[in-house]
Amino acid sequence: MGSKLSQALFNSNGGYAALILRVPVGLILAAHGAQKLFGWFGGYGLEGTGQWMASIGLEPGYLMALMAGSVEFFGGLAMVLGVLTRPAALASAFAMLIAVFAVHIGNGLFMENNGYEFALTLVVVSLALVVQGGGRFAMDNVLLERFGGTSR
Repeated sequence: MGSKLSQALFNSNGGYAALILRVPVGLILAAHGAQKLFGWFGGYGLEGTGQWMASIGLEPGYLMALMAGSVEFFGGLAMVLGVLTRPAALASAFAMLIAVFAVHIGNGLFMENNGYEFALTLVVVSLALVVQGGGRFAMDNVLLERFGGTSR
């Protein structure tokens, strides 16, 4: 793997703040993904989530549920561990933007009306992690050392 690519993927200027952002947001995303994929935590699983997604025009519903659930679950776990933080955060931000515009935007800002405030917050935190990387306590630092650079 080239040094420039390694630096772009794994290097971080996030310090300790990235840990504070990525762990709780990663856990939240992983839990929501588990609802979609496995029906855990009161979720509907792939079949039920796929039917709902199809009902709001995200077709094919099953595939959309699989993709959204996978980004949330596996991307969330990657954020918690700080593994490929930037790509995981970028994919998560994109998925949450789709949620904002496909599901929540017509309901206004506030969560009490199923608004977009929570999804927007996840977008913003994910984008902050895209910019700053995983921070000091991320597995990305180990990967950076291994694949062509130095970690902090």
